Amino acid sequence: MSESIKYVLGEDRIPKSWYNLMADLPEPPPPPLNPATNKPISPDDLAALFPPALIKQEVSTERKIEIPEPVRQIYRQWRPTPLFRARRLEQALDTPARIYYKYEGASPPGSHKPNTAVAQAFYNKEAGIKRIATETGAGQWGSALSFAGAFLGMEIQVFMVRVSYNQKPYRRAMMETYGAKCLPSPSDQTESGRAILAKRPDHPGSLGIAISEAVEVAAKNSDTNYALGSVLNHVLIHQSVIGLEAMEQMEMAGDYPDVVIGCAGGGSNFAGIAFPFLGAQLRGGKKVRIVAVEPIACPTMTRGKYAYDYGDTAHLTPLLKMHTLGSAFTPPGFHAGGLRYHGMGPLVSLTHKLGLIEAAAYEQTACFAAGVLFARAEGVVPAPETNHAIKAAVDEALRCKEEGVSRVILFNFSGHGHFDMQAYTDYFSGKLVDQHYEESELAMALAGLPSVNEV
Repeated sequence: MSESIKYVLGEDRIPKSWYNLMADLPEPPPPPLNPATNKPISPDDLAALFPPALIKQEVSTERKIEIPEPVRQIYRQWRPTPLFRARRLEQALDTPARIYYKYEGASPPGSHKPNTAVAQAFYNKEAGIKRIATETGAGQWGSALSFAGAFLGMEIQVFMVRVSYNQKPYRRAMMETYGAKCLPSPSDQTESGRAILAKRPDHPGSLGIAISEAVEVAAKNSDTNYALGSVLNHVLIHQSVIGLEAMEQMEMAGDYPDVVIGCAGGGSNFAGIAFPFLGAQLRGGKKVRIVAVEPIACPTMTRGKYAYDYGDTAHLTPLLKMHTLGSAFTPPGFHAGGLRYHGMGPLVSLTHKLGLIEAAAYEQTACFAAGVLFARAEGVVPAPETNHAIKAAVDEALRCKEEGVSRVILFNFSGHGHFDMQAYTDYFSGKLVDQHYEESELAMALAGLPSVNEV
């Protein structure tokens, strides 16, 4: 392909390296612990689940990690993703703020998730792995890994949180179209799933339970590895292509954000947009307010505890130091399934603890109202998860109007809502209501956090 055609298509704008925030943090994150010994885990402890390249990235402190050319070749299917200025939304809000959004819905599966799905599938294939087991909440991650499996010739098995499995049948159909096997979780295919069903046959499921099932399958089969769509350091590293592209695109637009916003469940799309800007700030660049937005019904950072906890319900994973609601916590079945996780990524949690980022929480009906406003102004229907970021951006823009100041707002449009129309139907009919957890259940889950003697 000629250089001129590449320039028109934007292929030369795809980053050649991922960014790793670990290189610029003022202090390192506490290490994952082996739950049997309470000692830091070794690479060998992770070898049954992840290929060597991903284990190396998980602990890396290198600022730049080269993106393999075969991964960049697949990225060319949709990257670089466009950065839009939301002028019609600005007009609808009558705000002096300038609002930009990075449109990750441009990927074939419709979200930011393929940025890491393709990378993880590539490294697993290089290591000789034939099958990947994983979990998914709203189905965005499962769809993305299924897409990556189709492109790289990998078998994919997805455990989908049961409430989302029932709410979002078209996401399941998309996974199956790409060739993956999708099961509702908890399922009768694993010991951990059967144990949950024995206690409660109608259990709605949770990401913690689905993770347990996928980890169990990977641990018991030598040809199978596990892949996680959020939380872990290597996942956040892969997602940095979002923010790296956005920084260059903002420069092309002659602007720079005062506020960067992303919705946050495990932290992947939030870190993807925010960490490159945060890293630039830590290296002496412009200070930027960074806001992670979560649901009130699963308020990991705004109500959770910063402590060591399991990443799953069956306690098969290492202990991670993170903001957590307790691994036994089951969030209500609100529609933003990608935000229904009891823990927040350790790196995101650490930046919040250090005061480098802020956290906000909203009810789902307010978020859907903001999503509808956005769709009617900008023409794109957002995913329920993305609506949380839009709500925060709208509030910030209205604050600018009240204060009579102009700020530059950038948010990550993490995925479109074309497979979430039942949620919008419920919203318009009045069936979509705000859901709340039981305080007693949260207290019980937090009381059950593992006891760890930290040095």
